[in-house]
Amino acid sequence: MTAGAEAPPLRIAVASGKGGTGKTTVAVSLAMALADRGPVQLVDCDVEEPNAHLFLSPRIGEREPVELPVPAVDAERCTGCGACGRACRYGALAVIGKKVLVHPELCHGCGLCARVCPARAIAEVPRAIGWVERGKGKGVSFLQGVLDVGEPMATPVIRRLKAWIDRGVPAVLDAPPGTACPVIETLKGADFVLLVTEPTPFGLHDLKLAVGVVRELGIPAGVVINKDGIGTDAVDRYCQKEGLPVLLRIPMDRRIAESYARGVPLVEAFPKWNGRFLELYQAILAGAARVG
Repeated sequence: MTAGAEAPPLRIAVASGKGGTGKTTVAVSLAMALADRGPVQLVDCDVEEPNAHLFLSPRIGEREPVELPVPAVDAERCTGCGACGRACRYGALAVIGKKVLVHPELCHGCGLCARVCPARAIAEVPRAIGWVERGKGKGVSFLQGVLDVGEPMATPVIRRLKAWIDRGVPAVLDAPPGTACPVIETLKGADFVLLVTEPTPFGLHDLKLAVGVVRELGIPAGVVINKDGIGTDAVDRYCQKEGLPVLLRIPMDRRIAESYARGVPLVEAFPKWNGRFLELYQAILAGAARVG
């Protein structure tokens, strides 16, 4: 980037190795602080249990189903050769005798079964697994995905949700907890990752897992310590050893917990935190620029 050039809009993912660390608190507060300066998007990628809407009360203006193509077998044309069952790596098709059993909830929509069928007896039909929607609340452009109850695959919904992001506007992505495939799908393409943790043995253990994922993906990261003041200094010592900057500390404060329980964002309940989250954003910009 040349001197004096304006930084492109960042895509900031807020993640954690475990649930309950305050990830959504940080994501919502950062987005609301940035909304005072201009357009910003908050993208709730925790499609199995989205909750950012509870803090923004957005007015939804658009919704779209998310569908996967799954196999439909024409019994009259099927010869029962078993090629489809042998090709499927997910166990979505099983051939018993001359009958093909389809388990659509296991299908990843790759289309291989239809390609290998010598009798051309397999067609693909759409199957809804959830939806994505967008709207606006408290000055923030809001996007979220919702996975239907009982569906096992969150990544197609997250992928479709990310396709709705406006690349010309800064985006804060609230990732699912943990380090599994939905988290990795959320982090792909991010410019910076905020890892939210707590100073407890569980928090440190899961932070280490999250750091491993972020480094494998090659994304710069910083740490937010929530519930600061409880536990030990083990998280601080780990961050110092690993060269991870601690960019923000949110104290263990009953008033903060009470506002969260009422669905009131941190920056709304305590306006002084607005400035702290803007400072956090400046630190993110600096961290992303050093790598970029």
